[in-house]
Amino acid sequence: MKITNPAQIRNFVVAGHNGCGKTTLCDLMLFKAGAVDRLGSVDAKTSVSDFTPDEQDKRSSIYASFMHCDWKDHKLFLTDTPGYGEFVGEVISSFRSCGFAVIVLDGVDGIQIGTTRAWAFSRDFLLPRMFFVNRLDRERASFDTILEHLQEAYGKTVCVPMTLPVGKEGSFSKVISVLDTPDSEIPADLKDAVEEYRTMLKDAAAESDEALMERYLEGEELTGEEIAKGLHKAIFSGSLVPVFAGSTAKDIGVTELMDGVVSLMPNPLERVRKAEDGTEIVPAEDGPAAAYVFKSALDPFIGQMAYLRVLTGKIACNTDMLNLSKGTKERVGQLVLLQGKNQIPVEEVCPGCIVGVAKLKGTTTGDTLGATKDNHAMPRQVYPKPVISFALYATKSGDEDKIIQGLQRLSECDPTLYIERNDETHESLLKGMGEQHINIAIKNLKATAKVDVRLELPKIAYRETIQGRGEAAYRHKKQSGGHGQFAEVHLRMEPFEGGYEFVNAIVGGAIPKNFIPAVEKGIHEAMERGPLAGCVVENMRVTVFDGKYHEVDSSEMAFKIATRRAFKDAMAKSRPALLEPIMNIKVMIPDAFTGDVNGALNHKRGRILGMSMQDGLQVLEAEVPEAEIQKFATELRSMTQGQGSYEVDFARYETVPPNVMNDIISKFHDDSEEDE
Repeated sequence: MKITNPAQIRNFVVAGHNGCGKTTLCDLMLFKAGAVDRLGSVDAKTSVSDFTPDEQDKRSSIYASFMHCDWKDHKLFLTDTPGYGEFVGEVISSFRSCGFAVIVLDGVDGIQIGTTRAWAFSRDFLLPRMFFVNRLDRERASFDTILEHLQEAYGKTVCVPMTLPVGKEGSFSKVISVLDTPDSEIPADLKDAVEEYRTMLKDAAAESDEALMERYLEGEELTGEEIAKGLHKAIFSGSLVPVFAGSTAKDIGVTELMDGVVSLMPNPLERVRKAEDGTEIVPAEDGPAAAYVFKSALDPFIGQMAYLRVLTGKIACNTDMLNLSKGTKERVGQLVLLQGKNQIPVEEVCPGCIVGVAKLKGTTTGDTLGATKDNHAMPRQVYPKPVISFALYATKSGDEDKIIQGLQRLSECDPTLYIERNDETHESLLKGMGEQHINIAIKNLKATAKVDVRLELPKIAYRETIQGRGEAAYRHKKQSGGHGQFAEVHLRMEPFEGGYEFVNAIVGGAIPKNFIPAVEKGIHEAMERGPLAGCVVENMRVTVFDGKYHEVDSSEMAFKIATRRAFKDAMAKSRPALLEPIMNIKVMIPDAFTGDVNGALNHKRGRILGMSMQDGLQVLEAEVPEAEIQKFATELRSMTQGQGSYEVDFARYETVPPNVMNDIISKFHDDSEEDE
C-alpha cells in the first residue's frame, strides 16, 4: 500500500476535557468509515484507541493513540488524546503533529479546563479548529447554552454553528445543516436560528476574500462552491470556528462532522512551517523528503518505536536518511500505519501521513529526518516544567543503576518526565506532571527494567545563613605519642549578599601562608553541611584574622579541624537562620473554585500576587514555600474535581519563620540520632 495524494489527506487531533467522549467519537468514526468490523467501546474494553491495560482499567485515555480511515475519497489521520492535565505531554506532541483540531465538549458541562487547554494549544500551534458538542441526548444538555458560552469566551462571530440539534435531551433525534438543509425540512422552532447562523456563515465566507465581499455587499448571491471556499479560508485563518452538534451514544451528527472535516478543513499542503533556522518549509509532494519525530515509545516486543509526521516529499521503506538534528545517518526500515495497537505495513507515505518506524539507532523525540542536507531541522518542542517530585529508593540493593537507566529511557519517550540527582539532598528525583503520571512511569519501569522502586516525598533543599556578625576561636590540640596535632584559628563572619567571600586578614605570620589554603578548605567543608540542619550554608563573608601554630605539630588536617569547629561556634553567635525555596505558582481554575484554592494557598503560607481571567478561567498567581506544595497536584485535583491545573517555578530563597525553623531543626536532629 502507498499513500501518495496529500491533497486528499486530513490530519487532525481530537482533544478536550476528560470524559467528554473523545475516544468514543474516534471509535465511531472508524466504524462508520469501515476501518473496523465492530464498534469499539471504552466500557467493554474493546476501544481501538484505549488499548493498554492501564487505560482499560481506568476507562480513560493515558496515551495519545493514532488511527486512520478512509472517508469519501479522503484519508483521515486522527489522534485521540488524554483529557487529564497530568498527561499533557502526550497532548502537546499530538498537536505538534497535526493539521487542525477537533475540540470535543460535553453537552452538559460545556467549557472545562481540557477545553481551554485544547483551545490554547490550537492557538499556540496556529492550528484551525472546530467544535463538536457531544452528548446532547443527556439530561440537562443544552446546545444553546454551550454555544452561548463558546461565543462569550472566543467570539460571537467566531464560533458559529454548522449543524443544529432537533429535539432536546431524550428527544434529541437528528441534526440539520445550517447551510444545506432545505427550508421545508427545517422545524419551525429552528427557522429563526438557521436564518441567523446562515447569514453569519455567509458573512464569514465573504469576508475571507475581497472579490467575494464586494459582490456580496452588492447583493449578489454567492454559489455553494464559493461559500465553501470562503469558509475554508476563514477557518484556516482562525476567524471562524465551526460548531457541530451531536451524540456519539446515538450516532447523531457524527456523519456531518466527518463531512465537515473533509469539506472545510485544510490539507497538509496548505500548512507552511518554519524551520529552526527560520527557513520556511513549504510542503510538496516531490523534492527531498523530511519528517519530524514528534513522539517515541517503548514497545515491549520491538523496542523503541518512533512516530513521524511527514512534512514534505515522499518517504519509502528501507530508505537512508539523515538525522538533521544530530548530524547522523539513519536507516528507515519498515513504515507502519497505526490503528491503535495494530500496525499496518505501508510502502510509501507523503506529506500529512503519521507513521511509525522501529529500531532507529539514535533518533529520539524532537529530531528531524531529511533525505538530504538541503532539508532543514525543525525546532524542538518545548514542554511544561514538572510540578511534582518524588525521591527514588531501590527496594533491592544494587538496582540503583538499572533504575536510573530505565527511567532515562522512559524520559526519552516522555519529555515531561525528568530524572535528576540533587547534590544538596543526595537524592535521585523523579519529576512529572502529577501523581498519576509518576505512578504510570514507575509501573512502566517495573515492566521494562524488572526492578522495584520505593517513592518518598523528597527532602527540601533548605539553606543556612546568618543575619548578624559573630566571632569565635578554636584551638585543636591532640597529643598521642610522636607528632601531635595543633592549630588555633580565629574567625569572624558577617552577612554577604554576594554568596560567599573568604578574607585573609592574618598579619605577622600568626598562621603561616602555607596553612591558609587549609583554613579556606575547612570553611568550604563546614559550609557544605551547616550546623542547624545539615544544609548548605550561603551568603556570608568569613574572615580569618588570627591564630597560632606549632612548628612541629601543626598540619593542614589540624587547621581544617580547627577551622570547622571555629566556623560552627562563630555561626552560633551570628543569628543563624534557615532559608527555604519559594516557588512562583500559577493556578488555572474555573471561577467556582477560586475561594477554595485561594484559602488553600493562604493556609500554605502563600502570598497571593494577583488574579486575572484567561481563556475563561481564573488565574491565581502566588508565591508559596516549596515544602507546602509537595502534594499540591493531588490536592488541587481533589479541590477542583480535576478541572484545575498549575505551573510552578523557582523564585528565590527566603528566611524560614522561627516556629517552622525550630520544627525543621528538631526533626533533623531526631533523624540524625536515629541514624547513629
